[in-house]
This record gives sequence, structure tokens and C-alpha cells, in this order.
Amino acid sequence: MSVRDRARWDAEYADRPAAGAGALPRVFAGLESAFPHSGTALDLACGQGAASVWLACRGLQVWGVDVSAVAVDQAHRLAERTGVADRCRFDVHDLDDGLPQGPPADVILCHRFRDRRLDDAIVDRLAPGGLFAICALSEVGAAPGPYRCAPGELPAAFARLDVIAAGEGDGEAWLLAVAAR
Repeated sequence: MSVRDRARWDAEYADRPAAGAGALPRVFAGLESAFPHSGTALDLACGQGAASVWLACRGLQVWGVDVSAVAVDQAHRLAERTGVADRCRFDVHDLDDGLPQGPPADVILCHRFRDRRLDDAIVDRLAPGGLFAICALSEVGAAPGPYRCAPGELPAAFARLDVIAAGEGDGEAWLLAVAAR
């Protein structure tokens, strides 16, 4: 990511109010039971850390990465305020350089982030039986754009996984799937 793009994201997060609490992205409402209560999670493009903190409150050890140092700082503070800082690690990482090095994860979460170049690496990084949750911008119910998924893109891109639930509409596409054991 260019220095200009990183500065834009830092400015974007600096202007946002701090996340008030940990929360799972709303597209997964009603599917909380699919998320484990233990293990490890990797939150890609974690932003202010709301989903990371939700996962940590659930009992997981969470590693959140984002290109914005401002967002990572906000995520640290949210984890501290919520009392789960001991289960959260947040680092600045540019996903244009690929996934950060590390062990397999029991959960990988991508909320409002999609980089097709990482699809295989994400699937390969999941532990056997691991859960993948993604929510991305979509052309379904919105205008096409370079960062929007085409209709049916997520199930096709992650066909190596067993889909639990998926949907698209109102400019969003999402998928919840598990790796083979």
C-alpha cells in the first residue's frame, strides 16, 4: 500500500469515534454459535478492533493486523478497556505484502476487506476444522467497483471450504465456512 493510502486510512480512523465495545460484524448476527470459545484467531484489516475484542471475550487468543497505526492503537485501547488485552495482539501490517507469518489459526476474520491475491493463503492458514468469516463490499445491490465482489464470488473463491452460510445483497457479500479436518 502506498504511503498516501496508509495516511488516508490513518486520517479516516483518527476522525472516527472509538469503538464502544467488542462486536461481531452484524452480517454474522444469529451465527455466533459457529464461532469457537477457544483457540486462536487472525483478524485481517482489524480496524479499531471491535471484532477482535469480541473474539477475545469469547475466549480466543486474537491477533489483529491493520495497515493503519491509528486503528491499531485504537484496537489496543479497546482491548484494555474491555479487559481482554492479555488475549489480544495488534500489529501494523500491510496485507499488500501478504499474510503475516504465523501458525495456523482456528478462526480467520476479514470484515470489509477483500484481496483476491490472499484467497489461497487464507485457506492454507486455517487450522483443520478452522472457521473463515468474511464480509466484503458487493456489486449485489450496489454499483460495480474495483473493491466489490461480483455475484457469487465468495463461494466460488473459497470452494475448498465447507460453507456454513453465505449471502449477498445491499452492497455486501459474506461467507462463513470451515476447513476440512
